[in-house]
Amino acid sequence: MMSFELWQLFLVGVAYLGLLFLIAFATDQGWLPRRIARHPATYVLSLGVYATSWSFYGSVGFAQTQGYNFLTIYLGVTLAFMLAPVLLQPILLLTREYQLSSLADLFAFRYHSQLAGVLVTLLMLVGTLPYIALQVQAVTESLQILSRETAAAPIALGFCITVALFATLFGARHISPREKHEGLVTAIAFESLTKLIVLLCVGLFAIFGVFGGVGDMGQWLHQHPEARQALFRPVTEGPWTTLLLLAFAAAFLLPRQFHMAFVENSNSHALAIAGWAFPLYLLLLNLAIPPILWAGGVLELSIPADFYVLGVTLRSDSTLLPLLTFIGGISAASAMIIVTTLALANMCMNHLLLPASFPPQLNGQTDIYRWLLWGRRVLILLIISAGYGFFILLEHNQGLVQLGLIAFVAVAQFLPGIVGLLYWRRATRAGFIAGLLAGSSVWAATQLFPLLERADYLDTRFSDLSMQMDPLSFSTFWSLLLNTLLFVLFSLKTQPSEAEREAAAACCSERLRPPEGVPHLASIKQFEEQLAEVTGPTMAHHEIQRALTDLGLAHTQLHTRDLGRVREQITKNLSGLVGPLLARMIVEERLSLDRDARSALADTVRFVEQRLEASQTQLKGVAGELDALRRFHRQILRDLPIGVCAVGPDHAVVNWNTAMVSLSGLDERAVSGIQLHLLPEPWSGLLNGFLMTQESQLRQVRVKIGEETRVFNLHKAAIEGPQQGDEASGTVILVEDLTELYTLEAELSHSERLASLGRLAAGVAHEIGNPVTGIACLAQEMRAEPDDDGLREQGLSQILTQTERITSIVNSLVNFSHSGAPLDRHPGPVSPHTCIDEAIQLVSLSHAGKQLQFNNACEPGLLVLGEQQGLTQVFVNLLSNASDASQPGDPILINGHQAGNYIQLEVIDQGGGIPEQIQDKIFEPFYTTKEPGEGTGLGLSLVFNIVQEQGGTITLKSAEGEGSCFTLRLPLYRQNTNKHQE
Repeated sequence: MMSFELWQLFLVGVAYLGLLFLIAFATDQGWLPRRIARHPATYVLSLGVYATSWSFYGSVGFAQTQGYNFLTIYLGVTLAFMLAPVLLQPILLLTREYQLSSLADLFAFRYHSQLAGVLVTLLMLVGTLPYIALQVQAVTESLQILSRETAAAPIALGFCITVALFATLFGARHISPREKHEGLVTAIAFESLTKLIVLLCVGLFAIFGVFGGVGDMGQWLHQHPEARQALFRPVTEGPWTTLLLLAFAAAFLLPRQFHMAFVENSNSHALAIAGWAFPLYLLLLNLAIPPILWAGGVLELSIPADFYVLGVTLRSDSTLLPLLTFIGGISAASAMIIVTTLALANMCMNHLLLPASFPPQLNGQTDIYRWLLWGRRVLILLIISAGYGFFILLEHNQGLVQLGLIAFVAVAQFLPGIVGLLYWRRATRAGFIAGLLAGSSVWAATQLFPLLERADYLDTRFSDLSMQMDPLSFSTFWSLLLNTLLFVLFSLKTQPSEAEREAAAACCSERLRPPEGVPHLASIKQFEEQLAEVTGPTMAHHEIQRALTDLGLAHTQLHTRDLGRVREQITKNLSGLVGPLLARMIVEERLSLDRDARSALADTVRFVEQRLEASQTQLKGVAGELDALRRFHRQILRDLPIGVCAVGPDHAVVNWNTAMVSLSGLDERAVSGIQLHLLPEPWSGLLNGFLMTQESQLRQVRVKIGEETRVFNLHKAAIEGPQQGDEASGTVILVEDLTELYTLEAELSHSERLASLGRLAAGVAHEIGNPVTGIACLAQEMRAEPDDDGLREQGLSQILTQTERITSIVNSLVNFSHSGAPLDRHPGPVSPHTCIDEAIQLVSLSHAGKQLQFNNACEPGLLVLGEQQGLTQVFVNLLSNASDASQPGDPILINGHQAGNYIQLEVIDQGGGIPEQIQDKIFEPFYTTKEPGEGTGLGLSLVFNIVQEQGGTITLKSAEGEGSCFTLRLPLYRQNTNKHQE
């Protein structure tokens, strides 16, 4: 059997750890593409830290004594990841939302107990030290096997120092759990891949190098059936259910697994992929175990079965394979120690050191961030040193697996607490602490003390407690039974505090209301001043800025409603630094809440939306159906083409849909929770003014937005309270944009005016021709009698009169044809009598109009609220239609008088009338009874629209052969009628 020099192996180990340094450093510096560091495959491989020296070396020895029971250690993990949607995903959401950096943080948060965090930390620390010692022992013994050295302590010390350097330099680079150690994760993923490749290579060598191939190995098994029977027998006799349960708990409760699965997770979707990919990784890892075990038996290796993986390769002719195997063992051990000590350091800092010494009383210029960072690094060194010390104590202990199982039984004590955390809101801190104390006491009596007794450090009889029962099963059964019983009993006997109930609702994803109350402090500057008294000005400023950045808020644009959100975010951020309880104590003391003040409806709605979004994969049954219906209706409201603004009882914006964002240019997040009168103009005056009116509908509101004038219709409706008779809990305002419609109608109206001008063209030529002829005659007469002063004076006067007549005709045509800027015009006082006179003058220019008698009987002093040009067009169109329907010499009468708050106007002709069957259609666009080419069908339609726009109505009374009467009712003008329209 070949051997290596110790210094050679040391250099190989240091070189490999140096490669891990390089990978981590390259990732942190961005030299390695981010898509690799954040790829789901990297996350899945990083979970391979679960496979330690126990898996790499000890699995063969475990298979020798427990047969196929060695697979339970991986089947339990598979079961846990199969339950990821209901078990792992909720924990991931909690750790992310509240920035919890360890299992102790999680339990302290849920049970709102510093003692709970302390107990979890101590049990995890004591329970994990044998596991760290296991890694040191595995590396030490592998070095001894390869080098045939006997001095174990110096070898172990050198390994611990090297790993400690890596852990402190790259495992503790950040102080906040949201700042992921991407370099560390990538390096751990690389070492997991290394373990897998090396173990598969050793398995292939065992099959083809030792047996000569798969067929030869099968023939050997046929000749030695006892080899297969040895693997099957323990399955029926051994503690496979116990091992399955322990592996299930260890899959996510071991410090290294919790840290990699939840704290370092940068992609929430990766957990779903890990649900099947990580069990596949473990399956591949264990394919080589039986062939290596059988190969070790064939080679009759003299070393323990725990190290057959290494011993088999020493029988090869290659020096590379043993070195690769040694590197695989170094990978397994170093990864476990690095991640475990990093996780334990966070727990010790948050639950042992900080509660006793925060803030640090060093000097006024202390950088707390740096103090926290170096504190964690020192703790890492101390934990590795404790692991080395435990290795020295247990140097003569036999078996790697036994050391690992001690840690598995310890972390299994947290299972009852996890069930209470996720699914039992009635669980209390008293129940958790009582159960944990009882379970950990049984664990210590049946696992830890016997271990120390076997190492000759204690003289007890605890090892005899199990009597006829398997020690592992005995310890697991009684510790969990007593733990669970006391957990349930004490929880039922005690009442949870208000803080516990809030935390329980948050953990069970059932809290659908924000925390009651609003901050006493009124500005972000006061927040910073209060925090500075505890954390110092530098940390206070940094945490305030971090919270504002996280929430997407600007320091200069904060509203009172934002302060509660900032306070909550500060609590979460501090939780990642100093633990959830200390963070809450700091915030409760310095940034206290007024519990009697009610949260705004907008804040409640936002909180509920965020909660439901976060829990969308958890809602089942009726709750899931209701949530789906809520999302459907919310999407309809959001995508409506009409603007929707919903406000609460305090007139603060609760809903601001996509159409409102488009109309106003104001983002939904920017206006949510702001009262209407605080919105930028013109929306403040428009919406708040309309909300204060008694009207449910406001028409033709013209609003200047930038350089553009827009026309809106506003509607509103009160939102009833949840109970009949309750006051309205809010109001919804609908904003309908009519700008394009009004523009189109203005264009159509202008087109109709031009058509009317065309019809009047012949009459205009005649009307202008007469005075022009008169002017010419007068000019000739004056030329013939140049000396007659009387004739000259009379002629000039008549010329001026005829000129004024021409000017009047031209001005009437120009005014009528001018389209103006309809969106910029506002309603005002208009004299119907004047509009009727102008319309009569225009219509009289046509051939048909010249032969009719128009009688303007409208009272001259009447004023209506409207727009003069539009009202003139109404009468032009009505009189033109009356002219077309009348015979030469027929009278057309226009009456006008006041009727209450309206002016009633009637246009009466003596024409042929309109048949009853078509009277309902005459106001429809493009409907005409005239021959093609004689009418557009838009005249009466425009009349109807203009009258409606000016707040009036138009009706028809007609009988065939008896003429027609169009009746208009327009609003009477009063001095303050149009104030709200302006």
